[in-house]
Amino acid sequence: MPELAGWDTFYVIIGSSAAALTGLMFVVIALSGETGLATPDAIATIRAFSTPTLVHFGAVLLLAALLTTPGHTVLTLSGSLGACGFIGLCFTRWVVLQMRRQTVYKPVGDDWLWHVGMPLLAYLFLFVGATGLWWRRAPALVVIAAAALFLLYIGIHNAWDAAIYVSVARNKRRQEPPPHA
Repeated sequence: MPELAGWDTFYVIIGSSAAALTGLMFVVIALSGETGLATPDAIATIRAFSTPTLVHFGAVLLLAALLTTPGHTVLTLSGSLGACGFIGLCFTRWVVLQMRRQTVYKPVGDDWLWHVGMPLLAYLFLFVGATGLWWRRAPALVVIAAAALFLLYIGIHNAWDAAIYVSVARNKRRQEPPPHA
């Protein structure tokens, strides 16, 4: 598709950013193991709030790869991007279940917005953009790029939340008196 020619740099930048941020999330999760957050309940909480962040970064990386791969037809590109959007919508349902199932942290409105509402919109935009490739390619590519950038920003916000949570838990654990023998 010749319409993709001008998008290479954009997708290289956001794909590289998503890959780097994925690596940083691994560091945050590794640090959470040092904070006493390795109980089964805490692991369920990490799964509920950190796994979606990694999935969003992975989705951005996948979108960057798909959109910079040469030789796409409208069918192959819209099909693969539409599948990503649909899977993302289904994944958002999984996130809701995990957030409700975990017991360590009671999600507040901000959590529901950033972990469910905004990703739902981003994956919906991706699905709509993929469908729109059949009729109006240039605007559809803008919608797809906006969805990818939105997922990257959602991931950045949620990674920051995870880093703060781990930092606070770590400091709290340091301040606790040692158990009496």
